[in-house]
Amino acid sequence: MASWHLRHLAGFGLVRDAEPGPDRRQRRWEAVARGFRFEAPEDPADEEGRSAARVLSREMFLRSGDLPNRWAAEIEPKLEPAWRRLAGLANTRVVVSADELAAIEDAIERILTPYVMRDETARPADGRGVRLLRYALPESAEDQTGGTP
Repeated sequence: MASWHLRHLAGFGLVRDAEPGPDRRQRRWEAVARGFRFEAPEDPADEEGRSAARVLSREMFLRSGDLPNRWAAEIEPKLEPAWRRLAGLANTRVVVSADELAAIEDAIERILTPYVMRDETARPADGRGVRLLRYALPESAEDQTGGTP
């Protein structure tokens, strides 16, 4: 059953064949990327797609919502000063159009891509995993005060 799901994911380019297993009956898979981004369908008639995007979005928030608290309690106290200095939170409010927000998201993806897709052998010897959480949370039209960001 898992093999069917993995082949299905491969059809969407999310996983690919990895090194062969110890025998021909075992097939090994690997993730193509180390994260993902999704967009809700624009078509208002695609209620099923928009509903699925809302469910996925809520699930992602639920699964990662406590991550900053766990990190602050368990990881941050043990970090070396150089890593501790670079860690943290940015909370920036901007006033942008939908097209500008899309451009910001695309630019961030372009900056991250070389690091996300870098081959393991090309990683720096002193490198370590870093989780980058990024929320783009547009405010409702009623919340707009017309003031400065």
